Amino acid sequence: MYGDSATVRSILAELGDTWAVVGLSGNTARPAHGVAEVLQRYGKRIVPVHPKAETVHGERGYTSLSEIPFPVDVVDVFVNSGQAGQVADEAVAVGARAVWFQLGVVDEAAYERTRAAGLRMVMDRCPAIEIPRLG
Repeated sequence: MYGDSATVRSILAELGDTWAVVGLSGNTARPAHGVAEVLQRYGKRIVPVHPKAETVHGERGYTSLSEIPFPVDVVDVFVNSGQAGQVADEAVAVGARAVWFQLGVVDEAAYERTRAAGLRMVMDRCPAIEIPRLG
């Protein structure tokens, strides 16, 4: 398990409410769309990050993390495992406080690099499943 219960709780409840959702587009069939909606329902500000830079759930989209003109607390990663490490490195570079790799997104080297850089990280879990458990 990559991210114990205390780490999950701290990311969801303590680290801040601005979540960049990498891979979020206007495609309602994609898991990122539904997860972003759940995050909003729980008071998080979502920031879509996708090559199309679409507005999703009322929030302006950006093509990359470095394009976002305000601080991001958590980077939620919906890209495939082969691209996820690069996104984690970008999250460190822009000063995010945590990185969350979604279910099925696994890159152990990126996990170690991100934690070594001082960020909290969860891998292969879904915040939309975890956040209702906080109570």
